[in-house]
Amino acid sequence: MQPNNPKLFVAKNLRKQIVKSICKFTSPKMPSEIEIVEEDAVVQSNDRESTAVNGGSTDNGVAVAGEESLRNDVYTAAAYGDLEKLHRLVESEGCSVSVPDSLGYYALQWAALNNRSAAAQYIIEHGGDVNATDHTGQTALHWTAVRGAIQVAELLLQEGARVNAADMYGYQTTHVAAQYGQTAFLYHIVSKWNADPDVPDFDGRSPLHWAAYKGFPDCIRLLLFLDSYRARQDREGCTPLHWAAIRGNLEACTVLVQAGKKEDLMVTDNTGLTPAQLASDKNHGNARRLLEKRCDGNSRLGRLSKLGLAPVLWFIILLLLGTYVNSVILASNLPKLTAGFGLLAWLAVFLATAGLVMFYRCSRKDPGYIRMNVHDPQNMKDDEPLLKIEINNPALLTGNWSQLCATCKIVRPLRAKHCSTCDRCVEQFDHHCPLGI
Repeated sequence: MQPNNPKLFVAKNLRKQIVKSICKFTSPKMPSEIEIVEEDAVVQSNDRESTAVNGGSTDNGVAVAGEESLRNDVYTAAAYGDLEKLHRLVESEGCSVSVPDSLGYYALQWAALNNRSAAAQYIIEHGGDVNATDHTGQTALHWTAVRGAIQVAELLLQEGARVNAADMYGYQTTHVAAQYGQTAFLYHIVSKWNADPDVPDFDGRSPLHWAAYKGFPDCIRLLLFLDSYRARQDREGCTPLHWAAIRGNLEACTVLVQAGKKEDLMVTDNTGLTPAQLASDKNHGNARRLLEKRCDGNSRLGRLSKLGLAPVLWFIILLLLGTYVNSVILASNLPKLTAGFGLLAWLAVFLATAGLVMFYRCSRKDPGYIRMNVHDPQNMKDDEPLLKIEINNPALLTGNWSQLCATCKIVRPLRAKHCSTCDRCVEQFDHHCPLGI
């Protein structure tokens, strides 16, 4: 055994990095809770690596050095991107890159997982199948989504990889990207290769469900921007907002609530619980308060509370103006005003009234609303394409996902912000006075 050999240590840990995207429902109290579990192959991988590191001793005393075992492994060479080793193993020793290892995974998948584009190109040129599936039905393209390996994904797609390939659980590449929060990768395959951002898996969950459950707000913004159906219910009757509430992902809940409607908050799952009730049941106080506040905000009293101090200020100004007219100008117990003072007094009333009128007219003007670009997935025709976004948009190319507005479906310019009172994006929000609403 060579515990101090860094090469063996790194290799041992590298081979453990297998896609962990299998899910199951398991909770006696909450049947609609997802639990991510590791593959059984992880244990087998540990045993295999331990054998390699310990030298692979046999009963008759013959031992094979762990380092020598790794040197003759095309899968490790592919994972490391070691082209020299791949050349020797394939061309000199006749090793094949088109057969799976003992765990059922292909060399191309290991290269894809670690974004080894040169190794992936070599494997494809020497017989590697870009659409080969392992025992879970996943292809190398699925594995690129785990770490957002855009370079290898682009290579695989150009070589004929199916962007809509699904594994045994119905996960497509967009599902895996959403599960691991790879927003840039998701944007790339949707905008350039027309991957479906709203396709459900075999349990009825779209990538938006997974992004909400795992708590990736940037992924949620992008998926909503791409018109993913936020009210889709899975087999358990849960919407993405239910999953965000179950995990208590406050930012995910905030994005979904801002982009949603009142009806989204009142949807119940198969157990009859709303997102707010699920958050309360899981003791997620902040998420529960957010959802309950949004529910209250959609009532008549809630809409009045959104106006803030504006009605109070208007009432005080009108009350003072009325008191001034009644107690000063028209008062019978005070000395009668001369013509000059009377003119000044009424001029003050006129200016105050004119100021209120102009203030009201100003509040009704457009403060600089940015045109909305909204599509309703429920009312869209089957042949109507989803909202297309510019692949050359600087904000998206630089990964500035916070400029995406999931409600207005636009890329906000700098200094613009979504006004929670107007429910619109306002250009140069710092000049938008909420008291003028």
